[in-house]
Amino acid sequence: MLDDDRTGTPAAHPAEPAHADRDSLRARYAAVRKRTEDLAARLSPEDMQVQPRTECSPTKWHIAHVTWFFETFILREVFPRRKPFHPDFPFLFNSYYWGAGPRQPRPERGLLTRPPLDDVYAYRRAIDADMDRLLAIAEPDTLAAMLPVLEIGLAHEEQHQELILMDILDLFSRNPLRPAYRPAEAAPAASGAAAALRWHEHPGGIVGIGHGAPGFAFDNEGPRHDALLRPFRIASRCVTNGEWLAFMQDGGYERPDLWLMDGWGTVQAEGWQAPEYWVRDGDGGGGWLQYGLTGTGPIDPAAPVVHISFYEADAYARWAGARLPTEEEWEAVAAGLPVEGHFLVHPARDALTPRPAPAAVGPVQMFGDVWEWTGSPYRPYPGYRPPAGTLGEYNGKFMSSQMVLRGGCCATPAGHLRPTYRNFFYPHERWAFSGVRLAEDC
Repeated sequence: MLDDDRTGTPAAHPAEPAHADRDSLRARYAAVRKRTEDLAARLSPEDMQVQPRTECSPTKWHIAHVTWFFETFILREVFPRRKPFHPDFPFLFNSYYWGAGPRQPRPERGLLTRPPLDDVYAYRRAIDADMDRLLAIAEPDTLAAMLPVLEIGLAHEEQHQELILMDILDLFSRNPLRPAYRPAEAAPAASGAAAALRWHEHPGGIVGIGHGAPGFAFDNEGPRHDALLRPFRIASRCVTNGEWLAFMQDGGYERPDLWLMDGWGTVQAEGWQAPEYWVRDGDGGGGWLQYGLTGTGPIDPAAPVVHISFYEADAYARWAGARLPTEEEWEAVAAGLPVEGHFLVHPARDALTPRPAPAAVGPVQMFGDVWEWTGSPYRPYPGYRPPAGTLGEYNGKFMSSQMVLRGGCCATPAGHLRPTYRNFFYPHERWAFSGVRLAEDC
C-alpha cells in the first residue's frame, strides 16, 4: 500500500498541474494497463504459463514484469523506504536491469509456476491502486520529476503488449491443434491483385535524423544529427506474399549465392523453406497456408509478407536486384508522412494480421502492418550517451549484433510510434511481425 515516507521536499514547487491534467494522466495510465489485461483475457492460465523459446516470455511473466517496472522505478523512487509488495517479486520479475539486482534467468521464466496467476493479478491491482493515488495527490515537484519515467513505463508496457501477441503466436504455433488466439469473425475476402509497386525517388543530401522535437521518445532515438544520403529510390509498398512465393519458386531458399554467409548457415541449420508460420497445405497440393493469431488460412498474395528474418529480407532484396533501405533513408521518407496505418487498437476488433497496401503513387504502408527491416546495424547515434542510473540499461547496452527495423506493425499499439522510432532484433529472428520494403540507388 502507498505510504507517504518520502525523505525531504524541495524549497519551492513548480506550478500545480491542472486537475484535468492529473485526470488525463490517471485515465491514460488506466487505459494502457487495461489493454494488457484485455489481451490476456482470451488466454487460459495454462496458456499464460508456458515459455515456448528462450526469446519469448510467458504472458503471466509479462503482466507481472510491467507491474514490477512501475513499483521499482516510480513508487520505490518516490517512497525510498517502501517495501516491495512481495520480497521475492523483484528477483522473479526483473528482466535485464543489473542495477536493480539479481533476477530469474530469462530461459527459465516458464518454470515460475509459483506465484499463481491470482497472486500476479493481486500484485497488479495493488500497484495500480497506489499509482492512481500517487498521480492524484503527488506534490507538483514530485509529479514533474516522475513524469518522464511514467512516460517510459507506459511505452514499455505497450512494447510488452506487442510481445504478448508475438509470444502467444509462437506458443500456439507449436501446438499440434494450432489454436486461434481469436477466431476470425468471417472468412477473409480475396483482396485481388496487389497494388502496383512503384518507386519513389529521394534526392539525397544532408537530412536531419533522430528525435529532436517536443514530446516523448526513447533515448536511442537521439540525439538529432545530420546524415548525408546519396540519391536513392524506395518502393511504394512492402513486398507481398505473392512476390515472396515467386522468390521461393525460383529457388530462393536453395541458392547460396543470394545469402550472407551467416544467413545461409542459418537456412541450412534451421531447414527454412518459407517464412515463419507458413505450413504445408494438408490436402497434398504442395501449396502453403499461413498460421496467425486468428488461426490457419489461405495466404493472401496481396498482403505483406511477414515473419521473415533480416537474412531472408536481405536475400530477397538481392534476388530482386535491389537492397534494403538504410534506417536514415527510411526515416527521411517517413518523416514527411502522417503516422497512420494498421495498428493494434483493440484485440476484439482488429484483424491482427497485415493488410494489403492501398493503391497510391507515393510511399504507403510506412507505418503499421509489418516492421520493416533496414540494412542498418543497431548502433548509437553520434553523441549518444545512455541516461544515468539503472534506466540507462533500457537501450544502450543492446547496441551490438542487432539490426534496425522501422515503422511498427499490426500488433503495435496505436499511438506508440514516431518516424524516429527504432526497433531492433537479431538478424536470424523472425517471430516478430517483420517484413521488407526494397530500396535501390539512383
